[in-house]
This record gives sequence, C-alpha cells and structure tokens, in this order.
Amino acid sequence: MHIADSACFVEDIGKGELTMGKKRVGIFGGTFDPIHMGHLIVAETIMDEFHLDKVVFIPAAVPPHKLDKQISPAKHRYMMTMLATCSNPRFQVSDMEMHRQGPSYSRDTLAQLLEEHGRDTEFYFIVGADSVENLHTWNRIDELLTMCHFIGASRPGCMPDMEKIAQRFGPLVEKIHCLETPELEISSTEIRHRVGQKRTIRYIVPETVEQYIYKEKLYLDMV
Repeated sequence: MHIADSACFVEDIGKGELTMGKKRVGIFGGTFDPIHMGHLIVAETIMDEFHLDKVVFIPAAVPPHKLDKQISPAKHRYMMTMLATCSNPRFQVSDMEMHRQGPSYSRDTLAQLLEEHGRDTEFYFIVGADSVENLHTWNRIDELLTMCHFIGASRPGCMPDMEKIAQRFGPLVEKIHCLETPELEISSTEIRHRVGQKRTIRYIVPETVEQYIYKEKLYLDMV
C-alpha cells in the first residue's frame, strides 16, 4: 500500500489524546470521478467537529455499487484526488484499494488499516447521509461497525431516520453518527456532464483538478 501525504509529505501530530490516547483518523472512500469542492468541505467540517487528526481519501478501484457503470481509470481519479488535497497538511490519499483484485469492499479496507495501524487508532468512515440509511445493504456491515465509526454528512434539515436505523443495528447504532454539513448542490455526475457540454466547472472543482481534466481530456464524451 502507498499512502501519500497530499500536503507535500508534511506529517501532522493532531489531537489523538482526545480519545484515551488514540489517534482519530477519518476515512473518506469514494469514486472521486472527479473529486470536487463539496468533498473537501465535508472532509474539513467533519475533521474539525470530530477532532480528527487527519482524513485519508481512498479512491475506490472497483466500486461495488458501480459495477455496471463506466468510470474513469483509477490512475486519473487517484491523481485528481492528490491534486485536490495537496494544500491541506491533514489530508492524505491512499492507493491501497488499487492494489487489490475485485470489488473495493470497505470491510477489507478497514481490516488492512487496522492491521497496519494497530488498535491505538480509531477510524471514522465518512459517508453521505443517504449511505447511512442504506448501511444495511453493505457487505459484512455488522462486522464493519465493530471496526470503525460511521459519520454521515447530511444537508441541513435532511438528517437520516436514526430510530429506524437503531431498529436494524441495535447497540451498534452507537457507532453511527450524523452531522449537518454546509449545503452544496454539487455532484460528480453533473461535473462530468458540464465538461462534456463544454460548460465551465471553475470553482466547482479545485483549479488543479480542472486543469488535469482538460489536460487528460476526461469526460469529453459525456453529454
């Protein structure tokens, strides 16, 4: 596995002592096709509110929920994620899922992270609020909830039904948290279509990502 510190390899000590001496690490998995400003704002907000030491972005090599969809090659999505996060010393990017065969299941990713970091690190998996409501469909989710916390980022006024979620997970619901984050109507799908339609994506993605998209001629066939 290769974890690249996207802030030019500057290491941050952070606030690990807040959880009985454990470091608190956010895991932000996704397709990132492309990564955009909404992703970065969510990561920064959650890192601040949950006192995380850092957030590790992990582009999925083969997203299990997108097996029937066309996505950009992993190398492009990884590079765009690196470019988007390189100015933040507490953001890192990992290519660990790109070195595994088959679908990129979160349970396998967390197992590898726990093996490498040991039990002195507490992991917080960052997802969207819609993913929180669909956690029951995730591969080996009950086991996954014993390995990490989940933080669902929701738009203001759109919090998941935690009572319904508690009925499904029982005591494990204590590992599921929700946080309202700044509302940004941005989606990677819309960005791809805008590029294909030759419409601007300035200020929707970081400038470095915008330049990479045009340099590599990504999404030109999207309409």
